[in-house]
Amino acid sequence: MNAVYDQAFNDADSSGEYGYRVDPVLARSWLLVNGAKYDKFAVAARSKADIVVLDIEDAVAPKDKLSARDNVVRWLSEGNSDWVRVNGFGTAWWADDLAALASTSVGGVMLAMVESVDHVTETAKRLPGVPIVALVETARGMERIAEIASAKSVFRLAFGIGDFRRDTGFGDNPLTLAYARSRFTIASTAAHLPSPIDGPTVGSSALKLSEATAVSTEFGMTGKLCLTPDQCGTVNEGLSPSTEEIAWAKEFFAEFEREGGEIRNGSDLPRIARGNKILKLARAYGIEAHLDDVEDPVHIPAPSDTYHY
Repeated sequence: MNAVYDQAFNDADSSGEYGYRVDPVLARSWLLVNGAKYDKFAVAARSKADIVVLDIEDAVAPKDKLSARDNVVRWLSEGNSDWVRVNGFGTAWWADDLAALASTSVGGVMLAMVESVDHVTETAKRLPGVPIVALVETARGMERIAEIASAKSVFRLAFGIGDFRRDTGFGDNPLTLAYARSRFTIASTAAHLPSPIDGPTVGSSALKLSEATAVSTEFGMTGKLCLTPDQCGTVNEGLSPSTEEIAWAKEFFAEFEREGGEIRNGSDLPRIARGNKILKLARAYGIEAHLDDVEDPVHIPAPSDTYHY
């Protein structure tokens, strides 16, 4: 469905120019990078990731936690402002992770294993003013997801699929996880948060990743965790308005203006809202579309309302 894009992305290249970045409110691809592998940081920074998240939690063995934290502090001290996934509240590393980041230029933190509001509020006390993505990964956290989303310190929710499946015994079929994904989106919307970030897809198959990203979109999730830089382009494309959707929005507004710019029936207001969302996202992502790019520009069906911010 996503045809010709004119995107403002920069691939990693010999010039060392850093990749394109998107406001975390609208960010689609959240690239996790092993904090123990400092040489991977610059590669990630030059990728198509909307947000780079340096991971000192799940990706790092206990014996390497301290050196990974030092790597992250070193990277941030060099003028970078990427995000960091820190160890969960109550672990042996949580307090020291936050103390180390308190004097850095960290862009935000992804807090692992959030199971209550206290986990977020206590983290926010130690990092005032730093946005926090609450990573919900357990049945206990899921049961409290509405409360967590409503906490003042929460910037956005993220779904830790791997640990959630381990905790609950669920499989990876989209139908099996439909209830969980629905709760993330409902809780986010009710709390006036940006739409949630879906969990990662394991494996290198582009088709599998594209299908998984389509599932995220179907459940109103507008971000997705990525495990390698190669995944970011596919995720960005799948979570962006398509050429057809952008063309529909432009055609709708052109027709609306030609007919006087007055509300004609009950469907106009939701279509105006939907069209504005699509065009705003297209501008934010540097995407342009023209009617010439669409196979049937005479009649472009209205897209479903799946973009939230």
